[in-house]
This record gives sequence, C-alpha cells and structure tokens, in this order.
Amino acid sequence: MRSTFKLLFYINRSKVKSDGTTAVLCRISIDGKQAVLTTGIYCKPEDWNTKKGIIRIERENNNLSAFRKRLEQTYEHILKEQGVISSELLKNTIVGVNSVPDLLLQAGEVERERLRIRSLEINSTSTYRQSKTTQANLRDFIHSRGLEDIHFRDITGEFGESFKLFLKKDLGYKPTHVNHCLCWLNRLIYIAVDQEVIRANPLEDVAYEKKDPPKLRYTGRNDLKRIMETPMHEPMLELARRMFIFSSFTALAYVDVYRLYPHHIGKTSEGRLYIRKRRAKTNVEAFIPLHPVAEQILMLYNTTDDSKPVFPSPNRGVLWHQVNQIAVAAGLNENISYHQSRHSCGTLLLSAGIAIESIAKIMGHANISTTQGYAKVTDTKISEDMDRLMERRKIRYSDSETVNGKGVSR
Repeated sequence: MRSTFKLLFYINRSKVKSDGTTAVLCRISIDGKQAVLTTGIYCKPEDWNTKKGIIRIERENNNLSAFRKRLEQTYEHILKEQGVISSELLKNTIVGVNSVPDLLLQAGEVERERLRIRSLEINSTSTYRQSKTTQANLRDFIHSRGLEDIHFRDITGEFGESFKLFLKKDLGYKPTHVNHCLCWLNRLIYIAVDQEVIRANPLEDVAYEKKDPPKLRYTGRNDLKRIMETPMHEPMLELARRMFIFSSFTALAYVDVYRLYPHHIGKTSEGRLYIRKRRAKTNVEAFIPLHPVAEQILMLYNTTDDSKPVFPSPNRGVLWHQVNQIAVAAGLNENISYHQSRHSCGTLLLSAGIAIESIAKIMGHANISTTQGYAKVTDTKISEDMDRLMERRKIRYSDSETVNGKGVSR
C-alpha cells in the first residue's frame, strides 16, 4: 500500500535574525510520523504567506518551489528503489552527508541520492549506476544474517571478511567486483567517521582482493574492415556503426563522442583536421589528427552548430545493443562492446609503429604506463602470429618430406 505523504512549509516567527529574516522550515509527514528539516531558505516574516505556504518575493519562492520538487522526486525515487520509506529516511537523504544515519543501509541510500544529484550536475551516471549493484549486494548480505540493517558501531573486521566471502562464494563474483563492493562499504564507513558517527574504520585490516591482470579487448584489423564493409539499412544502426568506426580511428570513448562539439574540431595550417578536447575520465587533453576515414564520417554530421553535439548519439545502453547487432551482421564470431573501438585504435597505432608518447597524447592518458598496456597486447599478438607462422612452416616442411621421402606409397 502506498504511503501517505504530506509536506508543510512554515516559519518560526519567534526566531528572527539580525537582518530581519527567519528560516523556512519543512515538516515531512509519512504514515503519521513526522520529521522537520530546514530548507536553507530565508525570508522576512511579512513576506510569508501562511495560508498558501509560499514567499511573496519571486526569487525566494522559486527556490522554495525547487526544494519542494526535489523532496517529491526524492520521495518517488526511494519508494521505487526500496519499496518502503519513512519521514526520517527522506529527511536524511535530502540533508545528505551533513546528517549521516546511524544505520549502514540507510547511509548507503543517502549517499546514492547524493551521487544521483551529482550525476545530473556532471552529466555522467557511471558511479551512480554502479552504486545500485554494490548497495544491493550489501543489502543482500545484511539480510542473509537475519538483519534489516546494522548500526555503524556494530560493524567489525569479521563483518568485512564475511562480506567478502559472501561475495566470492555465495554470489560468485570475481576480484574486480568484490573490490568494488568493499570500496562502497569503506566509502560509507569513512563518511560516518568524518561525521563522527564512529571514531575509526573497523575494516582497515580487511584486504582487497588481488585483481587479475587487465585484459584489453580490441577489434582486429580484419574484423574492423568487415564492419566498415557492412553498411546498415536501419538509420540508427548505421549511426552506431559510423560512431564505432570513428572511435576506432580517434580513440574517443563513448562519453567523449557524446560530448563532442564543433568547437573541438580544428584545422592545421596545412588544412588537416584535428580534434582537441579534454577526456571526461582523466581531464587530460587529447590531440587527435584525423584519419581520412574519421574525417569522412565527421563530414556527415554537425560541424557548424555549436549548440548541438556533432553526433546525435543514442544513450549508452541502446548503443551497446546496436554495436552487438552490427557485429552479428558483419559475421563476427564474438560479442563486441563500443569501448573496444578505443582499444582497437591503441593497438592499431602501436602496430603501425607510432611512438608510444604520441599515442598517449592521442588517447588522452594521464599516465604513459596506461599506454604501455597496449604495447603488451601488441607484443602478445605478434608472438601468437609468429607461433602460427612457425606452425604453418612445420606443416609445409613435413608435407614436403612426405612427398619426397622414400617411404611414400604410390
């Protein structure tokens, strides 16, 4: 059954500041239980309309309306995510880290709400999206111990070690995701420490899992050629194909293509086009002279109106699905992701003999050691190609001996 939810805005006329203003307060009522919080908005008592619960000054009233809307949206969001809500949880979520709940899961929801708001401000949802899974894993673990939630002061090293074992054994997660979940748990605990809910982090001795060496998946030259030779009839699939090819020749990640605007495109004195922009992930400037293929694709889209991005990019989830459809249409034997296009560019540049320092600048790496990871992939591929070549030579040599040998049957 849906909760009864009411908001009442009011002022305390007995507490007026020296500048003649008083704070606007909000009383949240959910299922008969109430919580009061300050809105951070102030007005003069004579400007407050008690009957309507509004401020007569337009600017301050607009701020109040925005606060009311935020409360209502947060209420809907928590109810959708958790199925239950209380006035105290809604208050703590709105107030954020300035008032951390004493309970771990409640603190997690407050932090997720802060991340959601932050994701809208920076136009990047990756951290917020990942927190949904890590918070859910933490909730499953706590429920598996017969608890609805746990107080920060009851968290011990045993809790951390058991959580890690639960992730590995019960849920079957690999080291990378186990570490993501431990990182989320530590994040919440350190916020509680910072707000003096507890004195110290009890999980400081809980070690993270040793991660497997990273594997850079990339699309090889032949597979990329097949994608380039397989145009799509459906417009959105063709857009996805072109974006994938464009990133394979520019090393731009999805978010960088999504935020690519005409002002990022320049031209050298020789008339060659290039892209110069800061990468969203590292904030390091990438300088990318455009390959003729990338230039040809660029000319098909917006290169003049700086109020709109270059590509009318679909959202991340849709694009990932479309890229897999393109791979199937091109006859590739494996699923591919959009990010493979960036890895493909790095390996192709190294294979072509481009200096690793130049590749680091093109790819916008903050540290050249990241670029050296592509060198390892290239070295491995060269070794594998050489092994196959040697194997073919052995077969040919063996066949030649059989044909010319004395024991050949006629």
